[in-house]
Amino acid sequence: MPDFSAFATTLGLSFHNLDLLTEALTHRSYLNEHREYAGSHNERLEFLGDAVLELATTDFLFKKFPAKPEGELTAYRAALVNTVSLAESSQLLGVNDFLLLSKGESKDTGRARDVILADAFEAIIGAVYLDSGYDAAEAFIARNVYTKIESVIEKRSYQDAKSRFQELAQEKRGTTPAYETLSEVGPDHDKRFTVGVFIGRDEIARGEGQSKQEAEQAAAENGLKAMQWS
Repeated sequence: MPDFSAFATTLGLSFHNLDLLTEALTHRSYLNEHREYAGSHNERLEFLGDAVLELATTDFLFKKFPAKPEGELTAYRAALVNTVSLAESSQLLGVNDFLLLSKGESKDTGRARDVILADAFEAIIGAVYLDSGYDAAEAFIARNVYTKIESVIEKRSYQDAKSRFQELAQEKRGTTPAYETLSEVGPDHDKRFTVGVFIGRDEIARGEGQSKQEAEQAAAENGLKAMQWS
């Protein structure tokens, strides 16, 4: 079992009830594989932490940008608290090394691992809130989330990839990109789409997803990287 007390210190936290941190880092799959384990998985704490995170981030943005309209604040918040952003924060904190996972889940990479890491981050917030109150949870969020806002604005990561790619294609190439579905495989309940993004006749990149919209966003993200516009 990992040393959760030492990890709490690394996180800059002091728990009255360390079991809450252990629960925050326990994935459901671990319980399925370790029937003898007496603890709980982190889904309830994640549910609570998600609400605390949304309130704290909303309050932060509302006060920091008094002249910004609701739409822009919503976009900023989404960029700060989306799965990729929270997974990145988890990675930086070293959460990966303390997660209790099944052997199967521990092999996950990419999007699946990002979801696990993001959920654990929200669960830690929930644990801090229960253990030490809102102010302590908000301080943890401030250290690990608020600090990203300048980068979000500079990189325009508050825009979805398709919007950003279209804006840059029009600015740099004077044309609007087009998306074409290149393949569609799998049964109706488990489709997998591959979409290409084109500037003129040139295919810039491809993306995959469980819907055309998801695949288009992935293609746009890959297009931004391919054109070195990200």
